[in-house]
Amino acid sequence: MTYITVTTKQAKLKFEVLDNQKVALIQVNSNDLSALTEQQKQQLTITEVQVTGENFHHKGLNFVNTTPGVNLVYQSYQVDELASGKLLKITTQAKKQQLVVENYYQLFDETAIIKSWVAIHNMGNDNVGIEYVSSFAMTGINQGNDIEGNFAINNLLYKPHNNWQAEAQWQQQTLKEAGLDYWTDIVDDQQNSTKRISVTNNSSWSASEFSPNGILTNTVTNQSAIWQIENNGAWHYEFTDSGNGELLTLLLSGPEELDNHWWKNLQPGESFETVKVAFGQVMGDYEKAIEEMTKYRRLIRRTNYDNQKLPVIFNDYMNGLMGDPTEEKERPLIDAAAEIGCDYFVIDCGWYADGYWWDSVGEWLPSDERFPNGITTVIQYIRDKGLVPGLWLEIEVVGINSPLANKLPDDWFFMRHGKRIIDCDRYHLDFRNPEVRQFADKVIKRLVEDYGVGYIKMDYNITTGIGTETNADSVGDGLLNHNRAYLQWLDDVFTRYPDLVIENCGSGGMRHDYAMLQRHSIQSMTDQKDYVRNGNIAAVGSSVVTPEQCAIWSYPLQKGDKEEVIFNMVNAMLVRIHQSGLLNQIDQERLDLVAEGIQVYKAYREKIPMMVPVWPEMLSHLDDEWYSFGLKGDHELYLAVWHGIGDVTSHQLSLAKYGDIQKVTQIYPSVDEDDNSQCQFKDGQLSVNFNHEKMARLYHVTFN
Repeated sequence: MTYITVTTKQAKLKFEVLDNQKVALIQVNSNDLSALTEQQKQQLTITEVQVTGENFHHKGLNFVNTTPGVNLVYQSYQVDELASGKLLKITTQAKKQQLVVENYYQLFDETAIIKSWVAIHNMGNDNVGIEYVSSFAMTGINQGNDIEGNFAINNLLYKPHNNWQAEAQWQQQTLKEAGLDYWTDIVDDQQNSTKRISVTNNSSWSASEFSPNGILTNTVTNQSAIWQIENNGAWHYEFTDSGNGELLTLLLSGPEELDNHWWKNLQPGESFETVKVAFGQVMGDYEKAIEEMTKYRRLIRRTNYDNQKLPVIFNDYMNGLMGDPTEEKERPLIDAAAEIGCDYFVIDCGWYADGYWWDSVGEWLPSDERFPNGITTVIQYIRDKGLVPGLWLEIEVVGINSPLANKLPDDWFFMRHGKRIIDCDRYHLDFRNPEVRQFADKVIKRLVEDYGVGYIKMDYNITTGIGTETNADSVGDGLLNHNRAYLQWLDDVFTRYPDLVIENCGSGGMRHDYAMLQRHSIQSMTDQKDYVRNGNIAAVGSSVVTPEQCAIWSYPLQKGDKEEVIFNMVNAMLVRIHQSGLLNQIDQERLDLVAEGIQVYKAYREKIPMMVPVWPEMLSHLDDEWYSFGLKGDHELYLAVWHGIGDVTSHQLSLAKYGDIQKVTQIYPSVDEDDNSQCQFKDGQLSVNFNHEKMARLYHVTFN
């Protein structure tokens, strides 16, 4: 027998080349399947590939037993040493279709998460239609120590539902509750079922309905698998059973034909590379899995100053100017932002139009009516106050009433059935077109070099739909290639302006994938306008985005009180502070609380990129009454505790799993005789008492 084993300090992969030259994945980290029978190992397919016109040996709509996927024959393997780990390439071949398939697995020294992707090469003389190809395939997930167990009951699936103003809402259920059953009376000729648990994202909001990731925990063995799909557009993953129903399969992919309208005509000599995905198996629960993924996200991210120093950003939009900026309104806000200790000041949407601007955007030239002395005068005023200036931009759209709209040819835009796609009164630019990229380059150059901005809030409020037919094998093919062209454009921008900070915003958190976030240093997590619900989202944002990239609004209300200001500040103080609100219109006592929060944050913010997120009370949900979130370092924990809406004024949470508590200190707000909260700890339990609803506190916990 031939084995292929690759290990780093944290990760391990093991493959077996079976007697018929099929390659089986028999171990990922803690999940060891080497004890399976030869017949069972035949189900451990490493790549599912379905070619148009070939037999599909399955029942239902799942992607197991594809052709030539199940018939790929081993050719060779290669291991390259990298600065951060190792890269494994396994080459297989489909002889009939004359396809060469290369599976790539990148292992890291500092995390158990493995990056995976597949390249397919047409070595024949005929076109080959590709309907589906997995970026990662594994059968026997979470089953290495529980092969006789009922995978449908023993495994808990965590799916992060995503919605505008309701981001990263994890729901958990057993696979059986999700609809996938286990065959208890297995017979030799039994086939796999017709059922799949399918999670799909279409269009160009990569997180339009779900975050592009998930977790599966075996509650019997305490083993967890975690994954993410790194594409800024459509993707698909699914669970199904394999063989005669006794093995559990997970398939991760970018777009495919059945669910995403993607089909690729691979011509002779052509190659196709899938989107990249990340996968890992660890011993531990969902929290341990997210810890490993957090380490991985930091390893693959572009090195940048912003994620090291975590500057405080003031943005004039949320519960502030709300898209109606003028020089007169901005100056007092700039003064207030400087007074409370912000580092950046961002003028949000509206700076480019005299009045209603939604359907007229596209030229990105400042409004003389809003800025009669020129926008550069205000930008210089921001700099004079010691702040880095920023502007809002939505570079991928042109409004239907923009002066540009009728001057530009159709090949600048997404097209279907011979018509431009219109979404919410806007056309969508196609970044495959070099003229579109040149236009976008000129806009960025004007903002950075002529106006002098150091920060761009790059918003994205519409979507493409399923894709474009222009110069594409399928509409999904057009979308995928646009997605990749946009990423390349971003790379080029950062090459020219390495110190420029570009915030990734998609109506808040509708595009928080790690194709984008390998490049962007900061992610707007939500546009939630209710500060109490904003706290619910703040408490879970670091499950899908690293804390130092996760920007959360803090926006004191004009008619609020001290506790409302404190709640708002705590929402953002363990991640990235996106300060907003009409600070020039609130009283000094409440403004001082904002300044205090920023001062406290600055005392520990540079620790955040080295700390890991924890959730002592599970991942919270919108409208939970009590919830908490923390960042854990070496013998210390920064912990936020919130009391939302409800009558229960006392609450207890266990910190025992993190260590033996030595001391608990309330660090925000500072404690005085008027404080409405109490905190005690004993035997690993933290007890808090907040004497009314809508309260939050930030603690520093040290462990022996």
